[in-house]
This record gives sequence, C-alpha cells and structure tokens, in this order.
Amino acid sequence: MSKLSYEDKINLYNDKKAGMSYDSLSSKYQIRDCIIKYMIRLIDIHGLDILRTNKNTYHTNHEKREAIERVLVNGESVWSVSLDIGLLSYGMLQNWIKKYKENGYNIVERKRGRPTMPKVTKKKENETDKEKIKRLEEENLYLNDSSKSIMFGKISILLYFI
Repeated sequence: MSKLSYEDKINLYNDKKAGMSYDSLSSKYQIRDCIIKYMIRLIDIHGLDILRTNKNTYHTNHEKREAIERVLVNGESVWSVSLDIGLLSYGMLQNWIKKYKENGYNIVERKRGRPTMPKVTKKKENETDKEKIKRLEEENLYLNDSSKSIMFGKISILLYFI
C-alpha cells in the first residue's frame, strides 16, 4: 500500500463518482477497498478541503477523550465517530482506544522530539591541577546547593509533624 498524493485522492474520488467499482479502484490505486470506502464517505461529509493537510493535525486530550467515550460508553462505531470528527483514517481512533486501555483508562500525551541530555562536565585527560580544582569546586557547590534544599525539605516536614 502506497501513500496517495492529494491529486491521487481527488482522482480516486472522481473515478468513484464516475461509476468505477471499489474493486477496480483498489487494483488501480493499490489500496484496500475499505480505505477507499472510508475516504469517499469522508469527502462526502466534509468536502475536498478535508484532504488539504500541510502538516499533521494535533488533537487535544479533550477531543480524544470525547471520541473514545463516544465509542466505549455510547456504543457508537469507530467508523462513524472517526468520520464525524474528520479523522483521515479510522485507524487513528482505534489506536487511541488501544493506548487508552493499555494506560489504565488514562490518556497519556505522547512525548515529541528528541529527549534532552543531562549536562555533564567531562573530565579532560590532560587536565591541569588548576582546572581540576575548579571543576571539583563547581561540583561541590552544586552538591551543597542540592543537599541544602533536601535538608530544608526534611526540616519543613519535621516541623509539620511537631
């Protein structure tokens, strides 16, 4: 299955409206007929503008929760809900439901982008004594600051219970 371009999707829609069968469209465009049926219904409901996507559409947690609840609580089909909210593929809603169940019926937002690396001062192999002393002083200063905040936290907890 190949990804269809915007022009291919318009041609597919026009071919279907001209009377081509789903089987012939499936063999012509090398995609399954259920995907073609979904795309035709999506365009019928939302118009050709639904296909114009310059970048990925972001769906908020609230939108996802509403769609998932419509399927799980109200008993609506995945197909009809995804068509109604205008998802480009009904598989997206199926994946949301699957992740929702895996995460203990909670919607967890997917982290995007590259994870940040912790800042670590590296030791130089041929480090002079002055550089080593400076590096160790900075390390001690950092450790002292963090230990003070830990001690302050412990003291405040003790004062709370007194």
